[in-house]
Amino acid sequence: MGADCGSKAGLFDVSVVIPALNAARHLPATLSACDGVGEIVVVDGGSHDDTVTIATRWGARVIASDPGRGIQLRRGAAAAQREWLLFLHADTVLGDGWSRALSEFTAHQDNRLRAATFQFGVDDLSASARRLERMVAWRVRLLGLAYGDQGLLIHRALYQSLGGYRAWPLMEDADLIRRIGRQRLTVLPAIARTSAERWHQDGWWRRSLRNLGCLTLYFLGTPPHLIAKLYRG
Repeated sequence: MGADCGSKAGLFDVSVVIPALNAARHLPATLSACDGVGEIVVVDGGSHDDTVTIATRWGARVIASDPGRGIQLRRGAAAAQREWLLFLHADTVLGDGWSRALSEFTAHQDNRLRAATFQFGVDDLSASARRLERMVAWRVRLLGLAYGDQGLLIHRALYQSLGGYRAWPLMEDADLIRRIGRQRLTVLPAIARTSAERWHQDGWWRRSLRNLGCLTLYFLGTPPHLIAKLYRG
């Protein structure tokens, strides 16, 4: 599921930023799907597995960081050298047509003042996975609140003008999406398919309710470090 023919030229100006921590199991598929981009930056939070070796083997630039997705995303953005930034989780694989959709978006000058995300997908064939996908699609359509699992494409100038990701332990994705705003967020016609492993471990409803609870606490003004304690506790 690499880059489409005819769209590779549009990918040259894109840096893919991937925060990673012990992601060796998922990272090869994620990196393989990013074929053709100008640069891949993997920000490692101190992995004890083969994450760094795999990233290096795939030609990614590896940046060492303290653990914490907000910290890692922020550091990766600062190190990235291309005009457009595509933030992608280490267990998310871009699906068919992603490169064409991305290239068409970045080709329009006006979109430098907008951001884009992909449609949410889960690599599971169950009815629970399809239900979750519909719930996320509804949330994005109604509230403009995309998951970090959907990836985020944003021009460097807009990212910097918004202050970028905050170095938070949790909710860094919702925070930046909120500052972008629903009116400036486009959903691209391609799927970013994330691993179902977390839902398998926690249960579909339990995991989804936990995510909803964290989002509610965030909107109520609860400090992110407290939300992180509840999330992991």
